Amino acid sequence: MKKIMLAAAVLNCSFFYLFGQEDLSKPFCDCNIKGSTTIYDYQAKKWISSDIEDSQKGTLPASTFKIINTLIALETGVVKTENEIINWPGATDTIKYGYRPDIYHDMSMKEAFKTSAGWVYVELAKKIEKEKYKQYLEGSNYGNTDLSINDDDFWNFGNLAISPANQVAILIGVYEETLPFKKTSFQILKEMMVQEQTADYTIRAKTGWTRDGGKDTGWWVGYLERSDNVYFFATRLIKNRAEKNPDFGACRKEITKNILRQLNML
Repeated sequence: MKKIMLAAAVLNCSFFYLFGQEDLSKPFCDCNIKGSTTIYDYQAKKWISSDIEDSQKGTLPASTFKIINTLIALETGVVKTENEIINWPGATDTIKYGYRPDIYHDMSMKEAFKTSAGWVYVELAKKIEKEKYKQYLEGSNYGNTDLSINDDDFWNFGNLAISPANQVAILIGVYEETLPFKKTSFQILKEMMVQEQTADYTIRAKTGWTRDGGKDTGWWVGYLERSDNVYFFATRLIKNRAEKNPDFGACRKEITKNILRQLNML
């Protein structure tokens, strides 16, 4: 818990290092989108941001919430393992979530994490209940902990908000296993988070995309593990829904990777 409090103090004091020798705005211009990327260099203990002001602003976490949601589901015993099957409830709101027939079937939490099947985590949230969520979110210093919306899917709709810098602090807590969860829960989550793995590096991450409030808010958060260092990142893109950009989803990862390459991290 001491390390978590330290991370929170760092964020509150805004000790950031802005990489001044590189133009980190170019990847956003190339994608014709507004947003920011926030990075923490673990060994150098340096914060790097394309937009320091934006890195401090909170918005809905969307499906990046599945990171801490997985830990909470395991910790509360709502699921015992990542392979436990959650039954398809028979229907979902296709106006809110779009039509995705490929995910309308019984599935495990592990599959739901990989495919971003939101209905699975909504079903888990009904069992966990908001009082428990509040306890774990406050204990982890996660966002503003505002769960006041009358909806079980409070991470895609409502007033819950987390900043890119806070996302990175949570990821550091996952990596160090200093958040208030069991070691076995961290081990399961870390395996679920693997998106890329080569001989040189491993990327553990999660995407997110919510359409609440007339805006598209897209995330890619995670960390890049190399043999000599770890780089934590949180990229957030925001646009009005009326603005068409077919590359919006792909740009979350594309922008992040381009910046990591610019900084010789990837």
